[in-house]
Amino acid sequence: MKNKILPVFTGALIGSILSASSVSVRAYEDTPNGWYQQGQDDLQDMLRTIPSLRKAKNIILFVGDGMGISTVTAARIYAGQLNGSNGEENLLEFEKMPYLGLAKTYNTNSQVPDSAGTMTAMMTGVKTKIGFIGVNQNAERGDCSSMFGNELTSFLEQAEQVGMSTGVVSTARLTHATPAAAYAHSPERGWEVDSKMPEEALAGGCTDIASQLIDFPYGDGIEVALGGGRRNFIPNTMDDPEDAGKTGEREDGRDLTAEWADRKNSAYVWNEADLDNVNTYTTDHLLGLFERSHMEYEADRLNDTGGEPSLAKMTGKAIDILKKNRKGFFLTVEAGRVDHAHHGGNAQRALRDAIALSDAVKVAREKTRSKDTLIIVTADHGHVMTMSGYPKRGNPILGLAKNGDDQPLLASDDMPYTTLGYANGPGTMGVDGPRRVDLSSMDTQALDFRQPSLIPMGSETHSGEEVAIYADGPGAHLFRKTHEQSYIYHVMNYAKARKNHGKWQWGWWR
Repeated sequence: MKNKILPVFTGALIGSILSASSVSVRAYEDTPNGWYQQGQDDLQDMLRTIPSLRKAKNIILFVGDGMGISTVTAARIYAGQLNGSNGEENLLEFEKMPYLGLAKTYNTNSQVPDSAGTMTAMMTGVKTKIGFIGVNQNAERGDCSSMFGNELTSFLEQAEQVGMSTGVVSTARLTHATPAAAYAHSPERGWEVDSKMPEEALAGGCTDIASQLIDFPYGDGIEVALGGGRRNFIPNTMDDPEDAGKTGEREDGRDLTAEWADRKNSAYVWNEADLDNVNTYTTDHLLGLFERSHMEYEADRLNDTGGEPSLAKMTGKAIDILKKNRKGFFLTVEAGRVDHAHHGGNAQRALRDAIALSDAVKVAREKTRSKDTLIIVTADHGHVMTMSGYPKRGNPILGLAKNGDDQPLLASDDMPYTTLGYANGPGTMGVDGPRRVDLSSMDTQALDFRQPSLIPMGSETHSGEEVAIYADGPGAHLFRKTHEQSYIYHVMNYAKARKNHGKWQWGWWR
């Protein structure tokens, strides 16, 4: 791995033009004239939007894990309703960004993808199989020996090679598929810690994902890593600092958190209070592990025993450290628990985590400049959540579908239904043959309510349709049609590689 030859970045002949940083958001009267004026103003916003042909100094890639288009729509409405509006007219922060495309998410061996293969595509420019992290499709899943010679180089690795600062932020375990694809190589996404690896893989020279984060061989190492997954970084003889009676899961005896902290100008934190106290001016490398496994859902975060930072706070802290580098930075931020809530058939938690991603994007836009920072917001895949049933305007997105008289709409079995539901999953199911459960007396807006699902499954599944790509900054205009998901890497590469003032650049600026 350490001797692997990294490909250079390509460049292009480019001028320098500023772009409008976002679409304007205004309030309009709910009248025919109001709707007409809204359309006219939207058109003028678009006419004023000029592509930025500058070189990108910084790149931030946001990934809403499982945040398909139906999730974005429902989260937009829910966020608006939480603020007292009907909701439909609302925009999430990333929806204000001026450029938009679609990404096809399939893996090379599956119509419906997983997060390992999809994030690998975004990070390396090459599609691959389900379960593969930083490895191409020629390897065999779970076969250590098949990985060697088939490793893919990630954008983060290349960024470190040219002296940029890098960071990974996630509300999932940092060793989980999406964040891991930024820095690790494994033919099995489940090899997060050495105790989860087979003996033949360890003997064959494969290493666990957690150790790859700490032993990262490129540049001066990853500068910022914030998320969950503490158990994978501490030995099984060490008590967890938060969860009584729990220990780490490493069998090799290594305390990776101590190894990180022993480096010059480095810090390790495990709770929000300690994160708040980190001096970003004197700290060059920061590791934060805020849960033994995944971090809490945003809806449950304030009840956490040790105290957890929000995704927005982690994003802001990461940028404050990374932006000290005059050569720029690359940061990837994942709202990992959107996916987990959907798997549980729990729409409310999924939507709240999608809104938390929007808040993080807002912080990132405030702390950077659109003239030199490319921000991309997308998803690795979608979920089978649907929004249907002809509910009235402003109807609670988590409620029963109701008509203009505020009466529940009824299905052909004369029972009400919710606006949101799932094509499959563990949600409220019929208990008498084909009959559904009567939702009339249920609080469908309760935090733990599981939306109805059609096909009974222990865990709701991913979906295979396209996901949106929202973008702003240098190179953002290159997202404007349906793309292969691996195209995202190539835009990041191109935006970073090109040079101002009409000069050719055949590699990255050094």
